[in-house]
Amino acid sequence: MSLVHELEKSGNWLFRRRSWLPATILVPAAVYILFIANRSVIYFNYTWEIACILVSVAGELLRSYTVGYVPRNTSGRNVIEQLADELNTKGIYSVVRHPLYIGNFLMWLGPVMFLRSVWWVLVFVLAYWLYYERIIFAEEQYLRRKFGETYDTWAFRVRAVIPSFRRYMKAELPFSLRNVLKREYNSIANMFVVFALLDLLRNISVTGRFYLEPMYITLFVAALIFWGIIRYLVKRTRFLHVEGR
Repeated sequence: MSLVHELEKSGNWLFRRRSWLPATILVPAAVYILFIANRSVIYFNYTWEIACILVSVAGELLRSYTVGYVPRNTSGRNVIEQLADELNTKGIYSVVRHPLYIGNFLMWLGPVMFLRSVWWVLVFVLAYWLYYERIIFAEEQYLRRKFGETYDTWAFRVRAVIPSFRRYMKAELPFSLRNVLKREYNSIANMFVVFALLDLLRNISVTGRFYLEPMYITLFVAALIFWGIIRYLVKRTRFLHVEGR
């Protein structure tokens, strides 16, 4: 098998598992750092932990901005195979080719920063790049075969992960908050649940007691209420349905 086909095959394998595989690596690593590394560096620090949360929120805002403008069957959450009914080239996609993966990076970077380990941040950045490089390769091979010269022209003009606003083109569709809520509510809730889990593990490690800091209790409860409301709307009503999205 040629290197190109090997990269595409492994990229598709990782693509189908991208929703859960990173967590199976990051969670054990977090447990190791919290319970075995120097515990004195992970006492509660309000300023630092707010900064970590804001990094993750920035990632979710980027994802939400992207999802809010795209039509159905593009930039999707499909996990079985690559899928694109049309090529997104306007809006955020005229600035950078893979905004969702940049958003994912920031969302994971926040919890990684929570652990206060420079080496772990560096390992995460390298591992994330190697992981998503293959997914991006497989995705772009699919798009190149499907859209041909149209894709090549767009890819030549727009960088993969380094944004450039010089040739920004307004999105064709209006922003849809309902589409964002429908597609991103799991990610939004999970983001705050992850921070609450890290706080719980940190407190067990440092003090031996099972508790959450008040800030994380608030975030955790709010995340559960938000998730429950949006879950109900998605599963039992058509309130969040947007035609063509």
